[in-house]
Amino acid sequence: MKVSVKNPGLSELDELCIQTIRFLSVEAVQKANSGHPGMPMGMAPAAYVLWARHLQHNPANPLWHNRDRFVLSAGHGSMLLYSLLHLAGYDLSLEELKNFRQWGSKTPGHPEYAPKLGIEVTTGPLGQGISNAVGMAIAEKFLANYFNRDGLPIIDYKIYAIAGDGCLQEGVCSEASSLAGHLGLNNLIVIYDDNHITIDGDTTLSFTEDVAKRYEAYGWNVQVVAGDGNDMAAFEKALENAKNETARPSIIKLRTHIAFGSPNMQDTAAAHGSPLGDDEIRLIKQRFGWDPEKSFYVPEEVKTHMRKAVEKGTKAQAAWEKKFAEYARAYPELARQFRDAAAGKMGVNLDDILPKFEAGSSIATRKASGKTLDALMPNLPLVLGGSADLTPSNNTRFDSAKDFQKDIPDGRYIHYGVREHAMGAIMNGICVSGLARAYGGTFMVFSDYMRPAIRVAAMSGYPTIFVFTHDSIGLGEDGPTHQPIEQLASLRAIPDLMVIRPADANETAQAWKFALEYKDGPVALLLTRQGLPVLDQEKYGSAANLSKGAYVLVKADKPDVLLLATGSEVSISLCAAEKLSDEGISASVISMPCWELFEKQDQEYKDSVLPPEIKARIGIEAGVEQGWSKWLGDKGVFIGMSSFGASAPGKVCFEKFGITAEGVVETAKKLITDI
Repeated sequence: MKVSVKNPGLSELDELCIQTIRFLSVEAVQKANSGHPGMPMGMAPAAYVLWARHLQHNPANPLWHNRDRFVLSAGHGSMLLYSLLHLAGYDLSLEELKNFRQWGSKTPGHPEYAPKLGIEVTTGPLGQGISNAVGMAIAEKFLANYFNRDGLPIIDYKIYAIAGDGCLQEGVCSEASSLAGHLGLNNLIVIYDDNHITIDGDTTLSFTEDVAKRYEAYGWNVQVVAGDGNDMAAFEKALENAKNETARPSIIKLRTHIAFGSPNMQDTAAAHGSPLGDDEIRLIKQRFGWDPEKSFYVPEEVKTHMRKAVEKGTKAQAAWEKKFAEYARAYPELARQFRDAAAGKMGVNLDDILPKFEAGSSIATRKASGKTLDALMPNLPLVLGGSADLTPSNNTRFDSAKDFQKDIPDGRYIHYGVREHAMGAIMNGICVSGLARAYGGTFMVFSDYMRPAIRVAAMSGYPTIFVFTHDSIGLGEDGPTHQPIEQLASLRAIPDLMVIRPADANETAQAWKFALEYKDGPVALLLTRQGLPVLDQEKYGSAANLSKGAYVLVKADKPDVLLLATGSEVSISLCAAEKLSDEGISASVISMPCWELFEKQDQEYKDSVLPPEIKARIGIEAGVEQGWSKWLGDKGVFIGMSSFGASAPGKVCFEKFGITAEGVVETAKKLITDI
């Protein structure tokens, strides 16, 4: 029996476009024999209406700065996005759709950050996308306030996200949505694909809360579109209301049906994450009046209609460029800053303003970080800072900082509240704005709470800066619940994350220089609560050597032993080297603030820092041993933690756990004797 969809607000051509989206999606999943066909089938009408009638974008230039942002938070429905991108004229061919989920294709199983293809963020881990969208909305608010002038709104775009039941169950989504409501981000519009199905089955198994009331409590504008997901007249009315909202973010609850139109699979969990099967697809095509023999078929009238997005987008960008030219004449300095930011330029030489710390003094690296920000941030107007409710402890708030709030869009400091995971995902969203950067702080032990966001940042190459203070047992009395032991090794285990643990204040300043200049991925800065001696750079070498990842502080002509350390343990190693020297034992001391940077150096430099002929090596770090064998070799010994910490003053903790200069000396003497 043929399905006749009476969809208010849509023409026959619109319906044909929607069916094309559906069939491209299910056929790609079927060809891959893997994927999620049900969600694209249910959401095709709303996605089509959004893209064809409301989304401001230019397929001919996906990087246009004033484009609307579209985030498929329910990333498992990736074929919905890929079908839209192909039909709208982005650089995503039909062959790429046929290669869905295959090696080297542009259509991986879940969307991966590829702005040149129109993919704004990496999604798939549920809740990340909607939280990224909150960050994008913050960035738009801030940038619009910074750059726009009367009659010349060069930043004026919306952020749209499609989220499903799974996204809204995730804690990170709740954290981010709560903050979005507090901040009144009226430029954010979330379309909730309420299809009542998750992998396990009907959502009544575990998710029976009133989502609309929850979002009302968050301070959102909530609209509910009932029916079967096909009433586009009602949906479009809700969309217009959301676009005209002046004070709140919006969520449109759209009751849809997973695998809509499938005779045997509609409204079933089986349609969520498995191909429908060739026979079922034939039945669906027959019900919609399509030729079952045609595969990956795009009717010519659909192609012509949807490719109008190119012409429409090109005209919109041309109008914007004309406006920007007028803007540049009226405000040349702001236009220069805009262009510099778009090109990844900071507009300032950090070496000229980087603070220098006096040798012989003592300062915690978290405090040195704060002083560095005080010096740098007034010169970096498009960098936003923040903390997950630990501002006084993280030292992330810089002098003259103003809080970003609902009515203070020029604020450059974000209070994320006790929402570590949301902070990570929101910062990622800010950093993909194309113009702004973000850093945010929490205790290092809580990096576990935001690990998914850190991992996605590393995978995607977002230039996010994660600040983690209280980096070891040195934080003291708060005890083992707050003392990170395994977190350092855990962070280093994430590919493409630059993990920097500076040894003193000057290395901390250099770490910030690197983090701000580095654009190829995220950086994690690991900082102490306790004071550390500021090293004499004339005696030990320039802290600028941090950019090489590791360097020699004390170089013995013919060392008996190499002492390798990071962070607060570097000063312990220096003290141990002096004690060993008094006993006639020569030791070289190496600071290794960033293993990942050291890995990038050529072999000649690596060998100059860690001479391969020297087998007696000791690694000193107040964390677990994992990873150290690479630098210590078969004969080396590690001094660090093999248990959780304890509640006591930091100095006592170091003594009781044996991470002391005396312990290093005794270990070195035994090691040299044994070798």
